Amino acid sequence: MRYTGTVYRPPSEANSILIQATIGCPHNKCTFCPLYKDVAFQIRSVEDIKQDLLSARNYYGSDVPAIFFPDGNTIIMKTEQLLEIFNYAYELFPRLERITLYGSARYVNHKSAGDIEKLKNAGLSRIHMGMESGDDITLEKIQKGTNAQEIIEAGLKLKQAGIEVSEYYLVGIGGRERSREHALNSARVLSAINPEFIRLRTFVPIPGTPLFEDYQKGEFILLSPHEALMEIRTLIENLDCDNSYVLSDHISNYWDINGYIPRDREEMLQAIRTALSTDESMFRPPHLSRL
Repeated sequence: MRYTGTVYRPPSEANSILIQATIGCPHNKCTFCPLYKDVAFQIRSVEDIKQDLLSARNYYGSDVPAIFFPDGNTIIMKTEQLLEIFNYAYELFPRLERITLYGSARYVNHKSAGDIEKLKNAGLSRIHMGMESGDDITLEKIQKGTNAQEIIEAGLKLKQAGIEVSEYYLVGIGGRERSREHALNSARVLSAINPEFIRLRTFVPIPGTPLFEDYQKGEFILLSPHEALMEIRTLIENLDCDNSYVLSDHISNYWDINGYIPRDREEMLQAIRTALSTDESMFRPPHLSRL
């Protein structure tokens, strides 16, 4: 297999074969994100992708259970291209259980419901969507390139086709100024979608990004550990989902908060109460990543 630049994957794809289908991110303007800055976006040829799939089969054998196709927005590929590489993957790996990729709302919405249905039938199982926020003011400030209604439309389009939706909520990305609005509006958007997964990530400013510069100038106020936990509490209290799994599967988070909404809501809120009773000196500083 051949890779260009640093290849990123969700923690939940740790056991998936990584076959790079696109390089970089076609948007790449989010003010908080340091990824893909050293590469120009491009779509790899179907032939090159198929060659890498064959190399993976020759190296790992045919009993591969899952494939993740990086980079940052592989859903942007033409539907016919995706169908060809998915079908070839299932030819090489007859026991394949899951194909997943990254896809933001903006690029999911470029595809028709019919295209999404075709991708589902060809084996696309799950899309990881970096929603970050459901608050339009926050989305505009971080230059996400989409809005709350588009996020809902994309999520529902995938759900209707039977593709699992894994949404990412970025704790603290609204800053102290919009923490509550960020949580409440995100809860509204997530409730409208009812995704299979709601994955918590806590924002840490990364040097070299515009938002880090805002933080250094005092124009963006980070949440303290307790404030971040209280924001998560607001989110969980206001989620109206049916069996969505909330999970803290990332080292950036201050506390492990996991469970199904609505079944485990009270257990998660109790975990937050326990965390809030822990002195803030026991948590990492808000501006320091443990990565």
